[in-house]
Amino acid sequence: MTEFVRARRPEHKQQRRAAILDAARELARKDGVRSVSLGGVAAVVGFAKSNVARYFGTREEIYLELTAECWRDWEKAVLARIPEAGPVDALVDTVAERPLFCDLLSQVTITLEHNVSIPAAREFKREMHGIIRSVGAAVTAHSELTEPEGVELVTAAGALAGILYAAANPSATLCQLYEQEPEIAAMVPSFQPTLKRALAALMAGLPTLRA
Repeated sequence: MTEFVRARRPEHKQQRRAAILDAARELARKDGVRSVSLGGVAAVVGFAKSNVARYFGTREEIYLELTAECWRDWEKAVLARIPEAGPVDALVDTVAERPLFCDLLSQVTITLEHNVSIPAAREFKREMHGIIRSVGAAVTAHSELTEPEGVELVTAAGALAGILYAAANPSATLCQLYEQEPEIAAMVPSFQPTLKRALAALMAGLPTLRA
C-alpha cells in the first residue's frame, strides 16, 4: 500500500477525491454497487480505509456523490432529447443507456441514504430536487401536464427505474432459478418496455386526476 501523505493544497484534495470516485465508479460497473466495500475502494486507490475517510466519511457518501453526478449527466441528456423524442421516450431511453445510474437508483433509498452525514444528505437532496424540477419543467413544456405533474412524472421515472432495474437484473441465484422455472422467469419485467408503459400510463392518467 502506498504511504499516505496528507494533501495540503485544495487542488490536491480534489485530485484525491476524484481518484476515490473513479475507483468506486469502476468497481460498481464491474461488480455492482451493492458488492463494493470501502476497503475495496481503498485498495484500488492505494490508501487505508481510514485515509479514504478523510475525503468521504463513509462508503455511502462516496456513492451518494456518484449518484448526484449521474443525475446531472442524465439531466443534460434528457433536456437535449426531449424536444424531439417527447417526455416518455426521452426519460426512459436516456436512463436505460446508463446502467450505473439505474444501479445507483436501486440502492439510494435502501442503503445509500443511510450511514451518511446530514450535510452530505442535504447537499444530495437539494441537488437531486433541483434536477427533478428542471427536468419536470421540460416535461411540462413538451406536454399537456402542469408543472407539478411534470415533476411527479420525473420523480416516478427515477423511482421506477431503480425498482425495475433491480428486478430485470436478478442475482446469480435467481438466474439459476429462472433457468429451472420458465413460468417464474416469464414474470421478470423487461426494463425499458415496462418503464415506458408505466410512465405513458401515468402521463395519460395524471390530467384525469385534477380537482
